[in-house]
Amino acid sequence: MSTGKVKFFNQQKGFGFILDDETQKDVFVHVTGLIDKIKDDDEVTFEIVEDRRGPKAINVRLK
Repeated sequence: MSTGKVKFFNQQKGFGFILDDETQKDVFVHVTGLIDKIKDDDEVTFEIVEDRRGPKAINVRLK
């Protein structure tokens, strides 16, 4: 389980990015991967899967 901070999340479009605490890289997040509602600057835990476009966060929960 990874941890990070929501860098940006657009509620209307349903996607954003999480800054991974360990790698300091951005991970894409889509509304379909959320367990809890998130907003900018929330501390979260998540899993990373490889999508055809790159790493993607799933099972995103508030910390």
